[in-house]
Amino acid sequence: MATVVLQLPTAVQDEIMTAYATGKVNSPPHARFQAKVPGCVVTVYNSGKVMFQGNAAESEAAKYGTALPKKTSTPSGSLPEGFANWSVVGSDEVGKGDFFGPLVVVAAYVPKEKIALVRELGVRDSKALNDTEIRKIARDLHSVIPYEFKILDNPRYNEMQRTMTQGKMTAILHNAALGGLLERLEDKPDAILIDQFAERSVYLKHISGETRQVKDLLHFSTKAEGLHVAVAAASIIARAIFLKEMDKLSSEAGITIPKGAGRQVDEAAAKLIRRIGEEQLARYTKRHFANTKKAVGIASKIKR
Repeated sequence: MATVVLQLPTAVQDEIMTAYATGKVNSPPHARFQAKVPGCVVTVYNSGKVMFQGNAAESEAAKYGTALPKKTSTPSGSLPEGFANWSVVGSDEVGKGDFFGPLVVVAAYVPKEKIALVRELGVRDSKALNDTEIRKIARDLHSVIPYEFKILDNPRYNEMQRTMTQGKMTAILHNAALGGLLERLEDKPDAILIDQFAERSVYLKHISGETRQVKDLLHFSTKAEGLHVAVAAASIIARAIFLKEMDKLSSEAGITIPKGAGRQVDEAAAKLIRRIGEEQLARYTKRHFANTKKAVGIASKIKR
């Protein structure tokens, strides 16, 4: 039985409770709502987390957002001793939680003799860097380390989302980026570290249909940016590529397109709907996000 957990704002929680009201049952402790519908049990907790359980969990949860990393992910202590000083390929993705823009995955190789240099360039957790710093460091890394990137633009993302989960799409992109990079490397890395978004078994199942499957040397861990500089470098490059793609979308749309999935995103999407129509929104957004419905609602209230 699949389980997906989302951390959602109050407004979206209320939307979920309304959507599943017909299946409402008595709530368990620490929960404000629970409903049973075909293939899924939906529970809204007081903490703001919403849990979907059952065969239809992934498809139902995908309507409202992106799953939180599982707590059972590999802890740093399970990595081999001295791992931070190994020659490692790091892989990370950007854009999963953004309504606008593509999904970007980057695999980057940092051999042990370049670890100090990469750190000297300012590579660290990308969440601690602003966009200007991200762009600058990514430019510096371009001539220092080899990397491979894959971009899944919005039209293709929306097409694939009809038949697969976001997790599977992400796994396929990681596998493709890793395969492309490994083909170009003269020296074999000591290990591959993926910033964990799925359990190893789930990841391998996701890529099982791919012609080339990168399975050797794989390690998975959450917060992997702090475990090896290669993942931090991959994250920074991926973020820089994502920012560039967002700039292109803003130029094409004629409005500044915001990141994330908050209220400002709904308002920007509503403006875009009024300008080009709801159907054309798929050129710019991940249509299965709850933001689509919100933006349509806002657009309908805006006076011409």
